[in-house]
Amino acid sequence: MAEATKKLTRKEKIAQGIAKAPKRKAAYAEKLREARFEGGAKVELNNFRGTARKARLVIDQIRGMEVFHAMNVLKLTSKASAPAIAKLLKSAIASYEAKYEEKVNVGTHYVKTVFADGGMQLKRMLPAPQGRAYVMRKRFCHITLVIDRIPETAA
Repeated sequence: MAEATKKLTRKEKIAQGIAKAPKRKAAYAEKLREARFEGGAKVELNNFRGTARKARLVIDQIRGMEVFHAMNVLKLTSKASAPAIAKLLKSAIASYEAKYEEKVNVGTHYVKTVFADGGMQLKRMLPAPQGRAYVMRKRFCHITLVIDRIPETAA
């Protein structure tokens, strides 16, 4: 009876071919990551020459919007990152149409997820007083956008 409840050591588990259980935090993060991109079409713009902070100002305007309404908002936005995000949105539409062989029409799809992460930095030196130098950081960012069909409401 005592042998049946005996806990196996890690070496015994490896010998029997039992896989190691994932860490709870890592498993939860992976589950969230999969849920964020589940369905729809995901497109990424890597190494965009602009800061993530400035791109987020534009991104926050279109999050959750209907796709063609978001396109019109981007056309009228006077920020430097708006044309790049509009081009990314067009690419997402084309990707969705190719993936699901379904036309994206007005009022049928929305911007499900959109975010900007920091990318690489080019570091340049600026002359400073008394023989010193300041570092100028030319920042880049990665923009990720997911579009999906607007969910049917149970009415």
